Amino acid sequence: MRRDRLTFAMMFGIPIVQLVIFGYAINTDPKLLPTAVHAEEQTPIVRTLISGMKTSGYFDFVAATSDPRETAEMLARGEVAFVVSFPVGFTQQLVRGDRPQVLVEADATDPSAASNAIGYLNTIFTRALAHDLNGPLRALAAQPPPYELIVHPKYNPEGITQYNIVPGLLGVILTLTLVMIMATTMAREVERGTMENLLALPAEPHEVMIAKITPYVMVGTVQTVVILLAASILFSVPFVGSLFVLLFGISIFMIANLALGFAFSTVAKSQLQAMQLSIFFFLPSLLLSGFMFPFRGMPQWAQTIGEVLPLTHFLRVVRGVMLKGTGIADLQQPFLMMTGFAVVACVIAMLRYRRTLD
Repeated sequence: MRRDRLTFAMMFGIPIVQLVIFGYAINTDPKLLPTAVHAEEQTPIVRTLISGMKTSGYFDFVAATSDPRETAEMLARGEVAFVVSFPVGFTQQLVRGDRPQVLVEADATDPSAASNAIGYLNTIFTRALAHDLNGPLRALAAQPPPYELIVHPKYNPEGITQYNIVPGLLGVILTLTLVMIMATTMAREVERGTMENLLALPAEPHEVMIAKITPYVMVGTVQTVVILLAASILFSVPFVGSLFVLLFGISIFMIANLALGFAFSTVAKSQLQAMQLSIFFFLPSLLLSGFMFPFRGMPQWAQTIGEVLPLTHFLRVVRGVMLKGTGIADLQQPFLMMTGFAVVACVIAMLRYRRTLD
């Protein structure tokens, strides 16, 4: 173990990473979910209900708009998790006992992220109105509530978990297989003694990397086809977006993972070390990307780490395209982040590429 310091470090590093992530970052009851409000009137009753949602801790109002199309676009881009709408005449109808409607639109692509907040909405509104429904309005405090709560879970109205999990599995499988396979490639060349032949060739580092990456792009393509067919045939996952946009995102994601695997291979001295480095990268990707647990439920420091991982942005692309029909204009940030990660990984791999066996 003294001679193999990388393996020794992994023996302690992986348990510590798991302990920190599961102990501090994982939260199945997310709070402070970004919310937009579309209120066509500003009355004390409306402000009381909005204040009650803020006080509950589940809703963080980040935008107030007068155009319902703007809030719909924010929901489609994933900028907000909820849109709360109060119509004109809401307060007047409530006072008359006409039970006006409050519309809450929720991004249900991840059903577990929004379920608790939606489940507490009636309780939140009832407690908030308890201070205002006094005197002549006391009769409105009786059941049923003096309003009608309409919840519209968009993009996955039935809350089917397969619609969220299966598209995400595409990114998880590509991350695990491509990084690990690519990382062990160069280490296998050294162990088998064929690295000398490779170094004897008049090839530049970028040429070697392209030659090594290209076959595994084909492997990733086959995996993608199999998973997308299974998603459609076995799980009936909807596909409402552009296939071109999805394939473009998959291409960038595969290159990013393969470049990272090549960078790992320049550090590892054996296939075992290459696999250990791959697992060390895969675990945070799995836990902090939003695949297993709601991304917005994690503390800010964990979200910051998650924003660096390409899987986080790929999940936004694949779920946005397949479930929301999001276009490339609304996915600029995920594409730029994945591209930036791929460029950095390529530069590191080329700089660390060994031209000798020493």
